[in-house]
Amino acid sequence: MTSTLERFKTDLDSLLQRGDSLQMAMQRECRPEAFETAVKTQLKTKAAEFLKKLPDFKKDYQRWYTEAQAVIRQLIPGRLNDFVRHYEKPKSRKEIDFESYRIEDYLQGLQVTRLGDVVVSKSAAINQFDQQLAILAAAKARFESSLLDIKQMLQADLFDSELQAAEHLAKFKFVRAAGALGGVVLERHLEQVTAAHGIAVGKKNPTISDFNEALKAAAVIDVPQWRFTQHLADIRNLCDHARMPEPTQEQIADLLAGVAKVIKTVL
Repeated sequence: MTSTLERFKTDLDSLLQRGDSLQMAMQRECRPEAFETAVKTQLKTKAAEFLKKLPDFKKDYQRWYTEAQAVIRQLIPGRLNDFVRHYEKPKSRKEIDFESYRIEDYLQGLQVTRLGDVVVSKSAAINQFDQQLAILAAAKARFESSLLDIKQMLQADLFDSELQAAEHLAKFKFVRAAGALGGVVLERHLEQVTAAHGIAVGKKNPTISDFNEALKAAAVIDVPQWRFTQHLADIRNLCDHARMPEPTQEQIADLLAGVAKVIKTVL
């Protein structure tokens, strides 16, 4: 699940990068001489390669717009109408001026002339696209701020499912397997809590006890909670080592109930 979230983040970054390239392509189409002069001044020998890689705005924008709409609909649905408004021609528009010109007009190559002079050029769409990019950037900020919450929510669902599986194993007297699975859930939860609090755990492969000690040292948990979690770790150790005595069903029941309590109270 974490990989899915990270892939979504990567796709969003790519969408923003494509938007930046489209914005430069639009500027080049509207002000070719000024844009190319600025690029050659800044990039010198690499200018030709840079200009060659710029997309064709009219060809590539529609795909970008569709993908960006889907992202905004998911992350900041309250801004979707604003995003669309910068593309679509206003239905109530009586005349075309700089403020009412839209990206849809640009894609149709529309510009307004009066007595042979251009009064509204295609460059009026640059500001509209800049606003769309700003809204998409706001969607990324919203995603970044809620990413940890999303991970925790998905992880909590996974933990509940794994605990149910452990209880099912215990019901059929597979006590070691049930305890081992319950221990994995506890360890992953404590790892998530230490990460959420920005707590570094020194060991390369930390155990429940290591996470428990780190949380106590950082005052995230108190001594009674530390002792309770350590007790659960001791039961888990019985399950993981074949030479240890066989854990009882009562011990496994205590472990699974304790893990369920910890994942809901130690946050």
